[in-house]
Amino acid sequence: METRNALVTGASGLVGGHLLDALLEDPLYQRVYSLGRRALTREHAKLVQHTVDFARLEDESLPAADDAFCCLGTTIKKAGSQEAFRAVDHDAVLAFARAARRAGARRFLVVTALGADPHSRIFYNRVKGGVEEALRGLGFESLVILQPSLLLGERAESRPGERAAIVLSRALGPLLRPFSGRPIEARTVARAMRALAHQASPGVKVALSGELQEFGR
Repeated sequence: METRNALVTGASGLVGGHLLDALLEDPLYQRVYSLGRRALTREHAKLVQHTVDFARLEDESLPAADDAFCCLGTTIKKAGSQEAFRAVDHDAVLAFARAARRAGARRFLVVTALGADPHSRIFYNRVKGGVEEALRGLGFESLVILQPSLLLGERAESRPGERAAIVLSRALGPLLRPFSGRPIEARTVARAMRALAHQASPGVKVALSGELQEFGR
């Protein structure tokens, strides 16, 4: 039976937490290496944690892995500035990708956002699109880009504006079902990420939110 090792970053976040659970339960993965600025309050026989500084990740020697999963992400409000936001959603993502490539990862899966576009007038979308563009040039055998819409789920931190949008979207959910822009459960995105890793083929695949609904069932 084939087995793989996985590198995961962003496991303390909404999608990343569900992804970590999914990978630890998956017999395909014999070892799951989690990278983060702080240790997780989680123990498992398959889980190995590494505390890292993403600004100095080029100095780190990561364990060999087959698949790399990136769920890093913040908000401009939480980061404090556009520059700090870019440092996480662009610079740290690329630092992890390059480190994963050096560690032998053949497949790289990343969560960005619906509407990502390097030429967008919207700063958030432009950063997301820019990191997608940069990842395409790193030479992974398979690159899978997940573009979810508004994420549903319980976050550790409070986001009043987003919470109001989630309440409204849940009420309007049936009316939004035909559209890829309808909100999606974080757990569904995580399941889709694992499923896409299982079947990743050579090249670049962009999975929009509507497709993630299907993969994450």
